[in-house]
Amino acid sequence: MSGLVVGRAVGASGAGIAGAGARGAAARGRPTDRAWVEIDLDNIRHNAAVLSRLLPAGTRLMAVVKADAYGHGAVPVARCLEPMGVRDFAVATVDEGIQLRRAGIQGDILVLGYGAPERVREMVHHRLIQTIIDWGHGRRLAAAAGAAGLRVRVHIKVDTGMHRLGLDWRQQNEMIRLMSTAGLQVEGLFTHLAAADSLAPQDVSFTEGQIHRFRQVVAGLQARHGTVPPIHWQSTYGWLNYPQWPGRWVRVGLALYGVLSRPRERTRRSVSLRPALQWKARVALVRPVAAGERVGYGGGFVAGEGTRLAVIPVGYADGFARNLSAGRGHVLIHGCRAPVMGSVCMDQLLVDVGGVPQVEPGDIVTLIGQDGGEVMGAEEVAAQAGTITNELLSRLGGRVAKIYHGGCS
Repeated sequence: MSGLVVGRAVGASGAGIAGAGARGAAARGRPTDRAWVEIDLDNIRHNAAVLSRLLPAGTRLMAVVKADAYGHGAVPVARCLEPMGVRDFAVATVDEGIQLRRAGIQGDILVLGYGAPERVREMVHHRLIQTIIDWGHGRRLAAAAGAAGLRVRVHIKVDTGMHRLGLDWRQQNEMIRLMSTAGLQVEGLFTHLAAADSLAPQDVSFTEGQIHRFRQVVAGLQARHGTVPPIHWQSTYGWLNYPQWPGRWVRVGLALYGVLSRPRERTRRSVSLRPALQWKARVALVRPVAAGERVGYGGGFVAGEGTRLAVIPVGYADGFARNLSAGRGHVLIHGCRAPVMGSVCMDQLLVDVGGVPQVEPGDIVTLIGQDGGEVMGAEEVAAQAGTITNELLSRLGGRVAKIYHGGCS
């Protein structure tokens, strides 16, 4: 088995970003005066193309753009992918789907999470496909649609072992009834694998059990109902680790953005992906601190001899996790790693730049990405914070400006 091959994102300055003229940008009121993310849409297109080429005939890529496309911007990402032939998108909420429709996205949009039956008119008006999350939810959706004289497009979720959303895999009678219920237009049947990202023997066994149960559902519906809606069961890791028996769609989220959930993860299928996002900020202030002085909230950091601290105007309100405090997290400045000192604040953090030469206010700081020969990947930052890349990226704050590179923005 080989690991997922991950490339590098765009350089530190990037198109449209001041390089040599970095200092003084704040005074000019640029969107890069404080903190921003740079998103390379060409890399997202590359990842979609690479993943699509692996799909067998009859299987389509469903781009998962929930949570603002994992922090990358749902509308720009969808607008980038649709012209290259991606016709299917997945979101978490009705409102996320409506946002795409209002931005002109024409492809099918599947709402993976709960959608209130009271919103059935909006679902139909915006041509959204709602997931049925259990038997009662399906009946309420049908009743609301019938009362309005409408038919709502739906996929039936099947719980094969994750025990989160879906009809229990043994409820095949109820699934058949839903497929024949007025007010519902059943266009898909799917499940979600709980441990497909792990190749540990116990997790492989659990995943194979889920797949077996889902196949039993499909076979049972085929025998008893005669027809089965198009199926899907693979998300990013399901496709990379269990590529056999593909369905109509593969739901690709994290891989679309060129990253894994954790550093150095092994997958059965190798794919050459490129990270699309870099996170930058600027040094606001550099100050020497006398030896023995306590720094930050609670005075958790005590300065040593020759301590120089840089104040970075980014904090946990921007998505930089507070548990990266006290040396657990690092940033890149001038191609060098600088440790976070003291506690990460809501709006600011402090880094020790005693070992970094000639740091001045206005200098670019890399929180995720590449600076010279050093790379601080999203997987590494997430691991330092004790979480996964999915959470790290999707929690990037709304006040962090997004700057797009590539020809499809």
